[in-house]
Amino acid sequence: MTAADVRGEGLDFLLREDGRLRGNVKAPVTLIEYSDFTCGFCQKWFQETWPRIQAKYVDTGKVRFSYRDFPRAFQGPGLDGALASRCAGEQNRYWAMHDELWGDRRLGAEDLQRHAKAIKLDLPAFSKCMREERHTDDIFRDRAEGTILGFRGTPGFVLVRTDSSEKDPPVVIPGAFPFDVFEEQIDRLLGEGAKGKR
Repeated sequence: MTAADVRGEGLDFLLREDGRLRGNVKAPVTLIEYSDFTCGFCQKWFQETWPRIQAKYVDTGKVRFSYRDFPRAFQGPGLDGALASRCAGEQNRYWAMHDELWGDRRLGAEDLQRHAKAIKLDLPAFSKCMREERHTDDIFRDRAEGTILGFRGTPGFVLVRTDSSEKDPPVVIPGAFPFDVFEEQIDRLLGEGAKGKR
């Protein structure tokens, strides 16, 4: 899957629902992260900025969060981490693996087995999924989308109104910016910017 393949869809891919959404699926704003499990800046964002976004916007039903894979290399630990999270998703444990990997970014084969055991996966099924690399095409589709959006590294974020009839263009945030940057843009999309400053 290349950027050219995805480009023909316009920006509809931003609002696709593939089972990897956190929060209220009907939330008015969608936050999308393009990321790599080997990325130090991504881990910093997950540890410092994400908890504040989750508490203020996701847990309150205002924003839904979508994680998209953007492995920086076409093989190696970044791809392995992406595969591991999606294989965990086959057992309805995608977010458990996502959080596990950000807590400990060791991504060797034995490490991934340890992570799978920690979140109580069926280990033979997980190992089979990893061997078959059955999610590779979907991972590189995510990466192609990120490339269309102009991302060359990780993390990269997009904020968009969930209702596709809304005319606001997507807001691209190219990096691990602090919470205040996200807060300003989310509040604007929610129409709360003026209220929030009173």
